[in-house]
Amino acid sequence: MILSNVLISRSPDQTRVVAADFARTLIAGSVVKLLGDLGSGKTEFVKGLATGLNCQNAVTSPTFTLVHEYRGGRLPLFHMDLYRLNHEAELDEIGFEDYLRVGGICAIEWADKFADRMPRDSVAVVLTILENNTRRIAW
Repeated sequence: MILSNVLISRSPDQTRVVAADFARTLIAGSVVKLLGDLGSGKTEFVKGLATGLNCQNAVTSPTFTLVHEYRGGRLPLFHMDLYRLNHEAELDEIGFEDYLRVGGICAIEWADKFADRMPRDSVAVVLTILENNTRRIAW
């Protein structure tokens, strides 16, 4: 995986600003694979995506509901969290392919669990925890 953009975030606010700028470059149908350890800032990044897309609803982690939909912005945002899924068939149960076809932005936490199901043109965003509560954000 070749990552051409690398930034250091020193706070959740900075992570959201980086993601908001990133969101402005996305087009309908974009899939953003969010990769990183627990607590690395994946949900904070999605909060920034929502801001950049002008979505008005507060973003929360979909760990237990699996998918949250945010509409009303420039494009709909579908925030998925695959952490609790154990079998590829569960993707079909949540309508994974349907979300990919809607024409919004799909932001998928733990996308690496089902790497074979991710579209080839997906953008990988890797969040890495560094020392002093900083994060490396690369895509």
